[in-house]
Amino acid sequence: MKLLIINGGPRKSGRTKMAATYMAKVYKAEHFDLSEKEFPLFNGEEAASQHHHVQELRKLVIEADAIVLLSPEYHNAMSGALKNALDFLSSEHFSHKPVALVAVAGGGKGGINALNNMRTVMRGLYAHSIPKQVVLDPNCFDYERKELHSESALLIEQLVKELTVYTEAIQNIDQ
Repeated sequence: MKLLIINGGPRKSGRTKMAATYMAKVYKAEHFDLSEKEFPLFNGEEAASQHHHVQELRKLVIEADAIVLLSPEYHNAMSGALKNALDFLSSEHFSHKPVALVAVAGGGKGGINALNNMRTVMRGLYAHSIPKQVVLDPNCFDYERKELHSESALLIEQLVKELTVYTEAIQNIDQ
């Protein structure tokens, strides 16, 4: 399975980046990191769509068998950076593609609104958001080793296993 991890967190040293980097390493996945890519603001004009990072993201999404989206929760939604990047994509890129969702929360509110927001956008892009989803709170991280604690790593492992089941099912239908 060709897995693409998209870090939707704009912070260069945030927990979302830490989780995405960890997942890409553990699952040998392609990693598109919005904290490292300068993206134009989506305005619907063709010139912005031709930007090299937009073209790179489109290519990676089309080539992926499955995708994991990660976002911090900002004001009860996914990050503006992730939403902006997703606005450059369409059903042409996501149609029938399995997608897993991970929210990285600051604690207190839990990240559920970011998950719901991502799920709504995925529905609009005709992607298949799998039912299982994960919220990572600050206590889920081993900050010294820049990875997840074992309990949180297990949650991510279960998420990727479910994503794999959906990916294989869809691939079997398409054959």
